[in-house]
Amino acid sequence: MEKKQVATEEQLTYAKILDMGMKLGMLMLFVSFIIYITGIFPPFVPVDDLPRLWGLSVHEYLAKTGIHPGWAWLHLLGNGDFLNFVGVAFLGGVTLICFVAIIPVLFRKKDTVYGIIALIEVLVLALAASGVLKTGGH
Repeated sequence: MEKKQVATEEQLTYAKILDMGMKLGMLMLFVSFIIYITGIFPPFVPVDDLPRLWGLSVHEYLAKTGIHPGWAWLHLLGNGDFLNFVGVAFLGGVTLICFVAIIPVLFRKKDTVYGIIALIEVLVLALAASGVLKTGGH
């Protein structure tokens, strides 16, 4: 007889939040795309300029458009082409939310090592998202 695999409480908690987060993030992307294509909010970079800018490197693109790297996009949310960044950032942060949610479960179950690993994961993700930890050419 085959043994049935059962998900643990922390796996179910993580999966439930990930599922809800993914659906909410996709809705955010859909709504922001509709806002962009309908022109409700004007784009920061005019659509007619895009073909000329697509071939540029990131640094050249930022210089030509006057866009600053990092979290500076938050100041441009009134523009249709930057509004979609909210959904993208949210989707990028769902994993962080999932880990935060399972930490109490892990410590309650006395899975101390996994709880500490999850806590460190939250700290690393939060530091990376904040821009404090920098790597590469950014």
